[in-house]
Amino acid sequence: MDNLFFIEIGMGCDLHGQNITKASVRAVQNAIHHNSMPGLRSVLPGGSLDNMKVRVRLALPCDHELLDLEQVKAVLPYGQVTIEVMDGGMLTTSGIVLPDKDDKNDLIYIVNASVEVGY
Repeated sequence: MDNLFFIEIGMGCDLHGQNITKASVRAVQNAIHHNSMPGLRSVLPGGSLDNMKVRVRLALPCDHELLDLEQVKAVLPYGQVTIEVMDGGMLTTSGIVLPDKDDKNDLIYIVNASVEVGY
């Protein structure tokens, strides 16, 4: 990405079920759902949102292989999306195991996201 316009930060968690994809989707949604970029199209090459580049960085507290990248990408409606995954985030206790919520243990999975937009 040669021209970076903005970076938004988000956090998402899965309280029960230990689903790292759900926590990651929520982190990206948290980062992007408080923004509007009405002037972006006027500076993108060709004036097309297809030319926008979106780089997502996710800090996960567990095995990266459990993450469904396509579900995370589906949150972003425009642009060429790339995702970088790294160690980070947090595991903490929920204090209870709820089998009806698909809990395998009492852990809350917390993911941090950075969403960069430019071209």
